[in-house]
Amino acid sequence: MTRVQLRHDFWRQRLEVNAQQAIFHQWEQLEASGCIENFRIAAGISDGFREGWFFADSDAYKWLEAAVRIQAAFPNTRLATLIDDFIDLIERTQATDGYLYTYNQIFFPDTRWQNLQIEHELYCLGHLIEAGVSHYESTGNTQLLDICRKAANRIVEDFRGKDAGYTPGHEEIEIALLGLHQATQGDKDFLEMARQFIEQRGRSKDFAFALLRQNIRVGARDKFVRQKKQAYQAAHPDFKPFTLPPGNLAKKSWNSTLRWYASVLSGKYFQQHAPVREQTIPVGHSVRFAYLETAVAMLARLNGDRTLIPVLKQAWEHMVSRRMYITGGIGSVPSLEGFGRDYELNPQYAYTETCAALGSLFWNWEMVQLTGEAKYSDLFEWQLYNAVSVGMGLDGNTYLYNNPLVSHGEVARQPWYAIPCCPSNISRTYANIGKYIFSTQAGELYIHQYLPCAPRKQTIQLKDGGTATLSLQIESNLPWEGRVRIKIMDILNANGNQASEFDVLLRQPSWCEEMRIDIINSVVVNTPLTRREPNNTASGYDPGSAVFRRIHHSWAPGDELAIDFDLPVHICRAHDKVKGHHDKAAITRGPLVYCLEGVDNPGVDIFTARLDLDSLEAVYDDELLGGIVKLMGKTVDGTPLMFIPYFLWGNRGLSHMTVWVCI
Repeated sequence: MTRVQLRHDFWRQRLEVNAQQAIFHQWEQLEASGCIENFRIAAGISDGFREGWFFADSDAYKWLEAAVRIQAAFPNTRLATLIDDFIDLIERTQATDGYLYTYNQIFFPDTRWQNLQIEHELYCLGHLIEAGVSHYESTGNTQLLDICRKAANRIVEDFRGKDAGYTPGHEEIEIALLGLHQATQGDKDFLEMARQFIEQRGRSKDFAFALLRQNIRVGARDKFVRQKKQAYQAAHPDFKPFTLPPGNLAKKSWNSTLRWYASVLSGKYFQQHAPVREQTIPVGHSVRFAYLETAVAMLARLNGDRTLIPVLKQAWEHMVSRRMYITGGIGSVPSLEGFGRDYELNPQYAYTETCAALGSLFWNWEMVQLTGEAKYSDLFEWQLYNAVSVGMGLDGNTYLYNNPLVSHGEVARQPWYAIPCCPSNISRTYANIGKYIFSTQAGELYIHQYLPCAPRKQTIQLKDGGTATLSLQIESNLPWEGRVRIKIMDILNANGNQASEFDVLLRQPSWCEEMRIDIINSVVVNTPLTRREPNNTASGYDPGSAVFRRIHHSWAPGDELAIDFDLPVHICRAHDKVKGHHDKAAITRGPLVYCLEGVDNPGVDIFTARLDLDSLEAVYDDELLGGIVKLMGKTVDGTPLMFIPYFLWGNRGLSHMTVWVCI
C-alpha cells in the first residue's frame, strides 16, 4: 500500500465540527421544532402549544449531555449560556415531587406511568439522568445532578416492589440508574431499581393484552391532543407548526406489516418475550435490544453477578455471526427497526439505525470491562468508524437516520427528522470518545482504541498493591496510516519513584495481520501471539480474531511505544446462507469499509460493474472529502473505479451507492 503523509488529523476534524457546528445546529432545530418550547410551556413561562412526539423531551436531554461534554473539551461562552439556561428551565419545569415529563404535565397533569410500553416516560428520564451525571462529572456542579436524583427518587418511590407489568417499553432508564448509582457513591436504591427493571423484564403473563389496553388509551389521548391543537390553531391563526423534511426511504418487504404485528404482540419487539437470562438471541427493535444488553452488562459489573455473563456472550456471538452487516450495522427489517432472521441481511432493506450502532458501542465497552477480551474493543472500533460515523455529515448539520448498504438515489442526509434521536446521540458519543481509549485493572493498562489524545492522567493499581499515576499521550494516523505512538510523558508511584512495573495490553485488531511493536529507549518487543483464524460470519467480518498483546516492562518517563500496523486491502465475502451475495464482495482497508458512489464513477453502473480484485491500490487524496485514502481499481474490462470510505457517502447530494460489488 502507498505510504502517505497526512495533512489532517482525522478525529480532531470531527470533534471540532461536533463542537463548533453540530451542537449549535441541533439546538436551533430543537428550538424551531418546539422541543425546548415544550419545557417553557410546562413551566408556565410560555402560552404556546406543545409540539412533537410524547417522548420529545429525550432529544433535548441527549443534546444537553453532548453539550456539557463538548463544553469541557472546547469551552465556548455561547454554549455555556445555553447549558446553564436550559438547566434552569428544567429545574423550573420539574414538579415538586420530582416528576418531569412535559407531555403529561401539559396535557394530562393528573396522569402518570399509565402507558409504559408506548409513551416512554422512563426513557426520557433516563436520558435526563445521563445528562445529569455527565454534567456533574464534567463540572463538579450538582445543580443538574440534584434534579436527576429527585427524579430518580420519584421513580424508586413509585416503582419499588412492582410486578412485571411495570417495566419500560424502551430500555434506557436502567443504564441511567446504574450510572447514577456510580456517580452518587453507590446509592443502593438506584442499583436495586435498575436490577428490578432488568430482572422483571419478560415475566408478564398477559403482555399482549396489556399492550392492547395501553394502545387504546394512547389512541384516545392522541385524539384529545389533536383536537386541542385544532382548537389552538383556530384561536391562533398565525401559529405555524414546524415543517419537518421527509425521512429517509426505507425499502420494505411485502410482509413487513405482518412481521411487525407478530413481533410486537409476542413481546419480542420490546424484549419482553422472555426473562433476560433466557434472551440469548437478538430480537426486536435493535436500539432497545442494545440498550438492554448494555444495562445487563453494567449490572453484572456493578453487583458482581457473573451468572449474567454467559447469556450476554451468547447474544453477542449470535448477533455478530448471523445478524450483523459488514459495516457493523444492526437491524435488517425496517418495519421493526430491528433484527430479522439469521442471515437475513439484504443490503437494500438494511435499516441499521445510527442509534442502534451507538447502543452496540455502549454494550461492547461494558463487555470488555467484564471479560478483558479484545473482540469487544475490536467491534467497538469497527462500528465507530462505519455504522456510527456515517450518521453525521462532514458539515455537522446533516444526518442519516437509517443507513442502507445500497442506495438508488432515494436516501439523503437531512438537517432534522420527525424523530431526531440520532443527531444528539452521535454528538454525545463523539464528545465522550476519550472515555473509551484506556482502562486499567490491577497491574494492567489496556489500550482499547488508537485514537489521538493529548497528555492525560491515568491511575493504575500495581500488582504489589500500590498505585502509579501516568500521563499518557497517543499520536495516531489511523484510519489512513498504521503509525501509532504511545508516549509516557510522566509517571509517579506511591513511593515517589518514577519507574513502575506493570503490563501494557495493546489490541491487535482483527484487520491487522502484522503488528510491529518497539519500545523507544529500550528494546524491540517480540511478544508471543496466538490468534485464531476468523470465523465464517454472515457479513464476512469477524472481530473474534483480535487479541491483546501483553508487554511487561518497568516503565519510566520518556518511554514510547512505537506501533506500526499493516493496512492491507481485504476482500470480504458473505456467508453462503446470505442470499444474493454469492458473486459479490465488500472491500475493506484497516477499520474502514469502502463503497462505490455514483458521483465518483460517472458513466459506470456501479451495481453491475465487475471488479478486478488485483487492481486495487490505496491512494491518499488531500482534496477529496477533507482528505482521505481512496481505493483505485478497475473493472475486469479496464474501466476505472474509485472507492471511498462508506461513512463518507452522501456528502455531495443524492447519489447511487453500493457496499457490495460484483467480482
